[in-house]
Amino acid sequence: MAFRRSLFRRTAAPAAVAVAAVVLAACGGSDSSPSSKPSGHGMGAMPSGGASATASAAKGSHDAQDVSFAQGMIPHHRQAVAMADLAPSRAKSQRVKDLAAKIEQAQDPEITTMSGWLKAWGEKVPDAGMPGMDHSSMPGMDHSSKPGMMSGDDMDKLEELSGDAFDRAFVQMMISHHRGAIEMAKTEQAKGAYGPATTMAESIVTSQSAEITEMNKILGKR
Repeated sequence: MAFRRSLFRRTAAPAAVAVAAVVLAACGGSDSSPSSKPSGHGMGAMPSGGASATASAAKGSHDAQDVSFAQGMIPHHRQAVAMADLAPSRAKSQRVKDLAAKIEQAQDPEITTMSGWLKAWGEKVPDAGMPGMDHSSMPGMDHSSKPGMMSGDDMDKLEELSGDAFDRAFVQMMISHHRGAIEMAKTEQAKGAYGPATTMAESIVTSQSAEITEMNKILGKR
């Protein structure tokens, strides 16, 4: 037992010295001049609570372009999905049906992701509407101002078609729609600040450019 007490004293002593040194250093830091105090970006500026910290990080990592991108691309994607939903019952070409399924599978999850960003940022998530997607009641959300968006009349006409006529109209409209999305995505790449948003924009440019090439081939075979 004496050996253990002696060992404990030898072990505890250096530890106590180390702790005292840390405490003294901390106290010395608190007495330093104002110029040495933590800046607003340091741990001292962190809000209490995990939720508040997460919200603060989310708000500080994006800019107005990121908000505009998400608020504009959500209704844009929703319209593309609405168009794709018509294909299974109206398209004649299996290639068109497969393309529509591919578009829906890619863009549905992106809608969910962008909606999550807007909620985290405390921004308005565009309301889901009819296929025409008229968001004129929201500032900056009039669908006619978004590149490649179809009008309500365009959507109504597409819904009335079937067979070869549907295939041709669907592909032509989707090419225009994709070109608009690519334009919006390139703006996000150039001006956005939020990493995941600029990454999604890059993916949209790549995938939808490839789909435009595929759709042009479909039209070329008619």
